[in-house]
Amino acid sequence: MNKNIILSNQEIEHKIKRIAYQIYETFVDEEEIVIAGIASNGFIFAKKIAEALNAISTLKVSLCEVRINKQKPESAVTTSLPKEEYTNKGLVLVDDVLNSGTTLIYAVRHFLDVPLTKFKTAVLVDRNHKKYPVKADFKGISLSTSSLEHVQVVFDENGGSCAYLS
Repeated sequence: MNKNIILSNQEIEHKIKRIAYQIYETFVDEEEIVIAGIASNGFIFAKKIAEALNAISTLKVSLCEVRINKQKPESAVTTSLPKEEYTNKGLVLVDDVLNSGTTLIYAVRHFLDVPLTKFKTAVLVDRNHKKYPVKADFKGISLSTSSLEHVQVVFDENGGSCAYLS
């Protein structure tokens, strides 16, 4: 299968910093925010955003892992933090790729049961193939691809991170 690099490691790092600044600008009036990443790549991306936020802001940043069955997204969603930990706080839901919107919309639904001060979404790659009316408030890159193409994000701690189209 042919791989076309969409984002190099350096470009991903740049996108993470830009998204972190956008989040900080949006949540500047908050004392604490929760960065909730959808397992597994979304959580890795969320950790990188949280690290960037800690470097540029005075916000107290909590990290939360959101576990969702991507084959059966209607089944129960679980989080690494109890609901009390994000009640009445700002929250950013993070995933690596927004394709049809199925994963993101079911994860959003989970957080609607809890009062939040602000709720935003962030993705590295927005594919513009939405099945549901969900959008990314913060995105690294938007792509118009065919439904036969697949976007894969690889996070490598040794500097080999990339996003590619196959």
